[in-house]
Amino acid sequence: MYDAAVLWHWAEFAVRWLHVITAIAWIGSSFYFIALDLGLHRDRKLSTGADGEEWQVHGGGFYNVQKYLVAPAQLPNDLVWFKWESYSTWLSGFTLLILVYWLGGELYLIDPRVQAFPPLHLGRIEIPSGVQAAALSAASLALGWVIYDRLCRSRFGQEPVRLMVALFGVIVGMSLFYTNVFSGRAALLHLGAFTATIMSGNVFFTIMPNQRIVVADLKAGRKPDPKYGKIAKQRSTHNNYLTLPVIFLMLSNHYPLAFAGANTWAIASLVFLMGVTIRHWFNTTHARQGRPHWTWAATAVIFLLIVWLASPRAFGYSEAQEAEATLLAPGADRYAQASDFAEVHSIVRGRCSMCHAAEPAWPGLHWPPKGVMLETEAQVANRARDIYLQSGASHAMPPGNLSEITEEERAAIRAWYQGAT
Repeated sequence: MYDAAVLWHWAEFAVRWLHVITAIAWIGSSFYFIALDLGLHRDRKLSTGADGEEWQVHGGGFYNVQKYLVAPAQLPNDLVWFKWESYSTWLSGFTLLILVYWLGGELYLIDPRVQAFPPLHLGRIEIPSGVQAAALSAASLALGWVIYDRLCRSRFGQEPVRLMVALFGVIVGMSLFYTNVFSGRAALLHLGAFTATIMSGNVFFTIMPNQRIVVADLKAGRKPDPKYGKIAKQRSTHNNYLTLPVIFLMLSNHYPLAFAGANTWAIASLVFLMGVTIRHWFNTTHARQGRPHWTWAATAVIFLLIVWLASPRAFGYSEAQEAEATLLAPGADRYAQASDFAEVHSIVRGRCSMCHAAEPAWPGLHWPPKGVMLETEAQVANRARDIYLQSGASHAMPPGNLSEITEEERAAIRAWYQGAT
């Protein structure tokens, strides 16, 4: 029989899978069209009046692709719009944000060492800490889009380099903000969501409306204003440079050295510089303007700087672990107060803490996997759901059952979690 935790786990998995699928579709089409546009041969006088063309081969067939700055003389009725890849990616990602971080705020979103979010009382109404944190999360995403859009539409945004420097400043500011209000894991994830919201907002609020204006003018026999295409191209280029940092930030929650230190904000900021150097190489190459190999050296230097900033010595890893060991997350008290908790704590200590410890005893491990420590009573109670799913409801942990946890011990974990939930 499936309980709520197991069903919730599968719901997260399904939405995450959908998010990855739609992201692949969006990123793939985005990268393809940027490469196509940069690689077009514009030195050919085409009888069709197109601005440029390129011949491509794929899957045993040959394709002749032409780009029109405005449109051909006869606009086709079956025009394909690339928009749902973006919308579906953002909607699935936002749903995953709700499932994991908003509804699991006590474990993943809130870190009392950073910001406690004590219950807020408005008259007779009490606003729980998780609701406060989720509201701040949603407001930051919306505000981020407004700031970015206003910058792009202002006179300041008419100069591309100046605008990019200003946007990097916004990124650094948001990195500092997120790392000072949310847990390290949530901070990097939210910076990725913040950036992805800007990217999808570009498609929904700017690129698609501008393209609709152009199509409507063409159908009405009017000459479209070229400014709409110029603005759409600017936003599309921004999306192109922001894609790789978003992927890094979304993957970061699997690597605690990226999110669990005092330099998290700096690491997140540097990731965006790596995105620029990598995409500059590809964009320059696709435009047939040479191969700027210096960008790979710059990327390597930035990455090594990130590695140094993330090293345990750089941010006092043991201090963070010591603080976590004694803090009981909101709602975790029921697991710590269960009558069979002492037995489960002993099981976890004996079967899991050789790896999930401040100083892992397992050969080759220098820090606990994914930053998860299971030594103290508070740490075990805080991770009750994960322990249940990984070692009670499934045999995922310990890996290969290296610590030889018994079926009776797994049954004890199941009984403890289900009895306290």
